[in-house]
Amino acid sequence: MIAPETEGPAGAAPLLLASASPRRLDLLSQVGIAPARVCPADIDETPLAREVPRAHALRLARAKALAIAAREPGAVVLAADTVVGCGRRILPKAEDRATAARCLDLLSGRRHRVFGAICLVVPGRAPVLRLSTTAVRFKRLSVAEREAYLDGLEWQGKAGGYAIQGAAAAFVPEIVGSYSNVVGLDLHLAVAMLRGAGAAA
Repeated sequence: MIAPETEGPAGAAPLLLASASPRRLDLLSQVGIAPARVCPADIDETPLAREVPRAHALRLARAKALAIAAREPGAVVLAADTVVGCGRRILPKAEDRATAARCLDLLSGRRHRVFGAICLVVPGRAPVLRLSTTAVRFKRLSVAEREAYLDGLEWQGKAGGYAIQGAAAAFVPEIVGSYSNVVGLDLHLAVAMLRGAGAAA
Protein backbone atom coordinates (compact mmCIF):
# COMPACT_ATOMS: atom_id res chain seq x y z
CA MET A 1 0.00 0.00 0.00
CA ILE A 2 1.11 3.53 -0.71
CA ALA A 3 0.70 5.92 2.19
CA PRO A 4 -2.00 8.50 1.45
CA GLU A 5 0.37 11.43 1.68
CA THR A 6 0.59 14.31 -0.76
CA GLU A 7 4.35 14.58 -0.78
CA GLY A 8 6.25 13.72 -3.92
CA PRO A 9 9.97 13.63 -4.81
CA ALA A 10 12.27 14.90 -2.03
CA GLY A 11 9.23 15.08 0.23
CA ALA A 12 8.13 18.40 -1.22
CA ALA A 13 5.93 18.19 -4.31
CA PRO A 14 2.18 17.55 -3.92
CA LEU A 15 0.52 15.04 -6.22
CA LEU A 16 -2.23 16.49 -8.39
CA LEU A 17 -4.71 14.42 -10.41
CA ALA A 18 -5.44 16.14 -13.71
CA SER A 19 -8.80 14.50 -14.23
CA ALA A 20 -12.43 15.19 -13.44
CA SER A 21 -13.25 11.47 -13.44
CA PRO A 22 -14.47 10.21 -10.06
CA ARG A 23 -13.63 6.70 -11.25
CA ARG A 24 -9.92 7.51 -11.45
CA LEU A 25 -9.93 9.01 -7.97
CA ASP A 26 -11.74 5.91 -6.65
CA LEU A 27 -9.26 3.61 -8.36
CA LEU A 28 -6.28 5.44 -6.87
CA SER A 29 -7.87 5.22 -3.43
CA GLN A 30 -8.00 1.42 -3.81
CA VAL A 31 -4.20 1.34 -3.73
CA GLY A 32 -3.83 3.97 -1.04
CA ILE A 33 -3.00 6.95 -3.24
CA ALA A 34 -4.68 10.19 -2.22
CA PRO A 35 -3.86 13.14 -4.49
CA ALA A 36 -3.55 16.48 -2.75
CA ARG A 37 -6.01 17.98 -5.20
CA VAL A 38 -8.07 17.10 -8.25
CA CYS A 39 -7.37 19.63 -11.01
CA PRO A 40 -9.36 18.94 -14.19
CA ALA A 41 -7.66 20.22 -17.32
CA ASP A 42 -9.82 22.32 -19.60
CA ILE A 43 -8.61 21.20 -23.02
CA ASP A 44 -10.23 20.59 -26.38
CA GLU A 45 -10.73 16.82 -26.67
CA THR A 46 -11.95 16.86 -30.28
CA PRO A 47 -10.10 14.20 -32.32
CA LEU A 48 -7.81 15.47 -35.04
CA ALA A 49 -8.44 14.58 -38.67
CA ARG A 50 -7.55 10.92 -39.29
CA GLU A 51 -6.37 10.53 -35.68
CA VAL A 52 -6.49 6.91 -34.52
CA PRO A 53 -7.63 5.89 -30.99
CA ARG A 54 -4.14 5.13 -29.65
CA ALA A 55 -2.68 8.46 -30.76
CA HIS A 56 -5.75 10.32 -29.50
CA ALA A 57 -5.42 8.88 -25.99
CA LEU A 58 -1.70 9.66 -25.80
CA ARG A 59 -2.14 13.20 -27.07
CA LEU A 60 -4.91 14.04 -24.63
CA ALA A 61 -3.16 12.58 -21.58
CA ARG A 62 -0.03 14.58 -22.36
CA ALA A 63 -2.00 17.76 -23.02
CA LYS A 64 -3.89 17.43 -19.74
CA ALA A 65 -0.71 16.86 -17.74
CA LEU A 66 1.17 19.75 -19.33
CA ALA A 67 -1.78 22.12 -18.91
CA ILE A 68 -1.91 21.53 -15.16
CA ALA A 69 1.89 21.43 -14.78
CA ALA A 70 2.09 24.88 -16.38
CA ARG A 71 -0.34 26.21 -13.74
CA GLU A 72 1.26 24.26 -10.87
CA PRO A 73 5.00 24.13 -11.63
CA GLY A 74 5.96 22.78 -8.22
CA ALA A 75 3.61 19.79 -8.29
CA VAL A 76 3.75 16.22 -9.50
CA VAL A 77 0.94 15.88 -12.04
CA LEU A 78 -0.75 12.62 -12.99
CA ALA A 79 -3.07 12.75 -16.00
CA ALA A 80 -4.91 10.04 -17.91
CA ASP A 81 -7.23 9.60 -20.83
CA THR A 82 -9.31 6.59 -21.84
CA VAL A 83 -10.36 6.00 -25.44
CA VAL A 84 -12.53 3.18 -26.74
CA GLY A 85 -11.51 2.22 -30.24
CA CYS A 86 -13.29 0.00 -32.72
CA GLY A 87 -10.84 -0.49 -35.53
CA ARG A 88 -9.60 3.00 -36.43
CA ARG A 89 -12.78 4.59 -35.11
CA ILE A 90 -12.77 6.60 -31.89
CA LEU A 91 -16.00 6.02 -30.00
CA PRO A 92 -17.33 9.12 -28.25
CA LYS A 93 -18.28 9.68 -24.64
CA ALA A 94 -22.01 9.08 -24.64
CA GLU A 95 -23.82 12.24 -23.60
CA ASP A 96 -27.24 11.22 -24.91
CA ARG A 97 -29.21 8.00 -25.39
CA ALA A 98 -28.91 8.00 -29.19
CA THR A 99 -25.09 8.16 -29.01
CA ALA A 100 -24.96 5.39 -26.42
CA ALA A 101 -27.25 3.23 -28.57
CA ARG A 102 -25.00 3.71 -31.60
CA CYS A 103 -21.95 2.73 -29.56
CA LEU A 104 -23.61 -0.42 -28.22
CA ASP A 105 -24.78 -1.42 -31.69
CA LEU A 106 -21.23 -1.03 -32.99
CA LEU A 107 -19.69 -3.02 -30.12
CA SER A 108 -22.31 -5.79 -30.10
CA GLY A 109 -20.81 -9.15 -31.06
CA ARG A 110 -17.36 -7.66 -31.69
CA ARG A 111 -13.98 -7.13 -30.11
CA HIS A 112 -12.72 -3.64 -29.41
CA ARG A 113 -9.79 -2.06 -27.63
CA VAL A 114 -9.62 0.33 -24.72
CA PHE A 115 -6.58 2.60 -24.82
CA GLY A 116 -5.57 4.13 -21.50
CA ALA A 117 -2.81 6.73 -21.70
CA ILE A 118 -1.08 8.00 -18.57
CA CYS A 119 1.22 11.01 -18.38
CA LEU A 120 3.30 11.88 -15.32
CA VAL A 121 5.03 15.23 -14.93
CA VAL A 122 7.60 15.64 -12.17
CA PRO A 123 9.19 19.06 -11.61
CA GLY A 124 12.53 19.37 -13.39
CA ARG A 125 12.07 16.23 -15.50
CA ALA A 126 10.72 15.38 -18.91
CA PRO A 127 7.10 14.12 -18.97
CA VAL A 128 6.70 10.34 -18.88
CA LEU A 129 4.00 8.97 -21.18
CA ARG A 130 2.78 5.37 -21.21
CA LEU A 131 -0.08 3.44 -22.80
CA SER A 132 -2.15 0.49 -21.60
CA THR A 133 -4.23 -1.46 -24.12
CA THR A 134 -7.01 -3.86 -23.17
CA ALA A 135 -8.92 -6.00 -25.66
CA VAL A 136 -12.60 -6.42 -24.78
CA ARG A 137 -15.08 -8.84 -26.36
CA PHE A 138 -18.80 -8.04 -26.30
CA LYS A 139 -21.52 -10.64 -26.68
CA ARG A 140 -24.15 -10.02 -29.33
CA LEU A 141 -26.77 -7.87 -27.64
CA SER A 142 -30.48 -8.39 -28.10
CA VAL A 143 -32.71 -5.37 -28.54
CA ALA A 144 -34.15 -6.01 -25.09
CA GLU A 145 -30.70 -6.12 -23.48
CA ARG A 146 -29.63 -2.95 -25.19
CA GLU A 147 -32.77 -1.06 -24.23
CA ALA A 148 -32.63 -2.24 -20.63
CA TYR A 149 -29.05 -1.04 -20.37
CA LEU A 150 -29.91 2.30 -21.90
CA ASP A 151 -32.80 2.67 -19.44
CA GLY A 152 -30.34 2.25 -16.56
CA LEU A 153 -28.39 5.39 -17.57
CA GLU A 154 -24.98 3.93 -16.69
CA TRP A 155 -23.78 4.97 -20.13
CA GLN A 156 -23.92 8.69 -19.33
CA GLY A 157 -20.52 10.27 -19.88
CA LYS A 158 -18.85 6.92 -20.51
CA ALA A 159 -16.41 6.38 -23.37
CA GLY A 160 -17.97 3.90 -25.78
CA GLY A 161 -21.33 4.14 -24.03
CA TYR A 162 -20.74 1.55 -21.29
CA ALA A 163 -19.20 1.02 -17.85
CA ILE A 164 -17.66 -2.42 -17.41
CA GLN A 165 -17.84 -2.10 -13.61
CA GLY A 166 -21.64 -1.93 -13.78
CA ALA A 167 -24.40 -3.83 -15.53
CA ALA A 168 -22.40 -4.00 -18.77
CA ALA A 169 -20.19 -6.64 -17.12
CA ALA A 170 -22.86 -9.11 -18.25
CA PHE A 171 -22.04 -8.22 -21.87
CA VAL A 172 -18.31 -9.00 -21.61
CA PRO A 173 -17.30 -12.67 -21.77
CA GLU A 174 -13.61 -11.91 -22.16
CA ILE A 175 -10.99 -9.22 -21.69
CA VAL A 176 -7.27 -9.43 -22.41
CA GLY A 177 -5.24 -6.92 -20.45
CA SER A 178 -5.87 -4.63 -17.50
CA TYR A 179 -9.41 -4.55 -16.10
CA SER A 180 -8.78 -1.28 -14.24
CA ASN A 181 -7.69 0.25 -17.54
CA VAL A 182 -11.20 -0.32 -18.88
CA VAL A 183 -12.66 1.28 -15.76
CA GLY A 184 -10.48 4.35 -16.24
CA LEU A 185 -6.89 3.88 -15.07
CA ASP A 186 -4.40 1.01 -15.32
CA LEU A 187 -3.45 0.87 -11.64
CA HIS A 188 -0.43 -1.38 -12.11
CA LEU A 189 1.02 1.03 -14.67
CA ALA A 190 0.13 4.18 -12.72
CA VAL A 191 1.71 2.92 -9.49
CA ALA A 192 4.83 1.76 -11.35
CA MET A 193 5.19 5.19 -12.96
CA LEU A 194 4.77 7.01 -9.66
CA ARG A 195 7.26 4.76 -7.88
CA GLY A 196 9.71 4.94 -10.77
CA ALA A 197 9.66 8.73 -10.54
CA GLY A 198 10.08 8.69 -6.78
CA ALA A 199 6.61 10.17 -6.38
CA ALA A 200 5.30 7.29 -4.28
CA ALA A 201 6.73 4.93 -1.67
